[in-house]
Amino acid sequence: MHLHILGICGTFMGSLAQLAKAQGHKVTGSDQGIYPPMSDQLEQAGIEVIAGFDPAQLNPVPDCVIIGNAMSRGNPAVEFVLDRGLPYMSGPDWMGKYLLADKWVMAVAGTHGKTTTSSMLAWLLEYGGMNPSYLIGGVPENFSTSARLTDSNFFIIEADEYDTAFFDKRSKFVHYHPRTLVMNNLEFDHADIFDDLAAIERQFHHLVRTVPSTGQVIYPADNAALQRVIAQGCWSEQVLINSDQTDAKNNWAVEAILDDCSQFKVLHQGQEVAIVSWSLNGEHNMYNGLAAIIAARHVGIEPHTAAEALAQFQSVKRRMELVGEVNDIRLFDDFAHHPTAIKLTLSGAKANQTVNARGGRLIAVLEPRSNTMKLGEHKAKLAASVEDADCSYWLEPEGLSWSLNDELAEMKNQTVCQTIETLENQLLKDIQAGDDVVIMSNGSFSGLHRSLLAKLKQREAELS
Repeated sequence: MHLHILGICGTFMGSLAQLAKAQGHKVTGSDQGIYPPMSDQLEQAGIEVIAGFDPAQLNPVPDCVIIGNAMSRGNPAVEFVLDRGLPYMSGPDWMGKYLLADKWVMAVAGTHGKTTTSSMLAWLLEYGGMNPSYLIGGVPENFSTSARLTDSNFFIIEADEYDTAFFDKRSKFVHYHPRTLVMNNLEFDHADIFDDLAAIERQFHHLVRTVPSTGQVIYPADNAALQRVIAQGCWSEQVLINSDQTDAKNNWAVEAILDDCSQFKVLHQGQEVAIVSWSLNGEHNMYNGLAAIIAARHVGIEPHTAAEALAQFQSVKRRMELVGEVNDIRLFDDFAHHPTAIKLTLSGAKANQTVNARGGRLIAVLEPRSNTMKLGEHKAKLAASVEDADCSYWLEPEGLSWSLNDELAEMKNQTVCQTIETLENQLLKDIQAGDDVVIMSNGSFSGLHRSLLAKLKQREAELS
């Protein structure tokens, strides 16, 4: 079958393309933003990618056009598909019908931590000899790509709540039909497509409805939004994270041994069943790890084996990824863009500084560029999100409907810049030996990470 994918360079669509190619299909596609790392992965997979959306790319006519959720009416290729009556599907629908239908699907959903937890779960099954297939919205460092297809019965997928396509406004994850479902957390996000938190809860309940009675739903007991989701009905086994019911059969908890959560106990029914010592830090990652441990146990991997695997877990690209170190200055790249994720990331980084007795400052560098941020939905929470940082630097992106200066006016030690050049120059002027610099954005941040590292190295060479 010849599949042509419109919007192929998105993380999900590019990963789907690689899986379809591995399944034996002829795969081509097109996009406007064609750049690494996805462009490199597609090239390595032997998938032809066409720049732009000229309808000529659909001649000869493919067997099916898969339309990404970034595509909208008015796109010339989309209009050609509709006008000519060409067969088309959404990516999640194709995924559910042709890749997941005969698999034990293990899905990880939630506002935060999906990519990291999915990567952990894939690694736990890999370590346990189960050779899982997976599709993850990032590149797990224990693997080489964001997706792979094997002959295993198990398929791990990052279950995104964003909408499916312009012709299917349900969340992507309703197409996946998991047998093991992790719901890490739930907050309001994606203000460009959801009116309120209740609308997102409704989509999560659609997902819960698809889990069979022999399946398992794993979620934190203290998340009010997820409690409301479950209260609408759940027909599967429920496993609670950090419930105070220590005698309950399906209650699990964690207890930090080190303050930065780089070592913690795993508790089941109040009894210690494993100790995890790993390279990650932060309370959020500790809970991500617990969720992965519980999910892996559902398919037969015991907690002590999972703890051994997590000791070798190497995180995910752009999740507190150490870009480089110069003159005891450490530069980190992180994907955090929601205020809660920013706060959790910085809290973990601050605790790590304390545990490792680093004497420098924690510097947060942020670009509030998500659609939800641009609409101003989270602006009132930004100042509190960086409380653990000693100082913060902000790039005000184009298209912001509100003023960063106004929102952050009462904050101490904050700098707002209008251009990437001004921001980089200010950082080069202010950064000192011993500082940890955490650069956070859900975009490329104009390559600030690598550029700043190169200039710090140049400055150090000139001084030596």
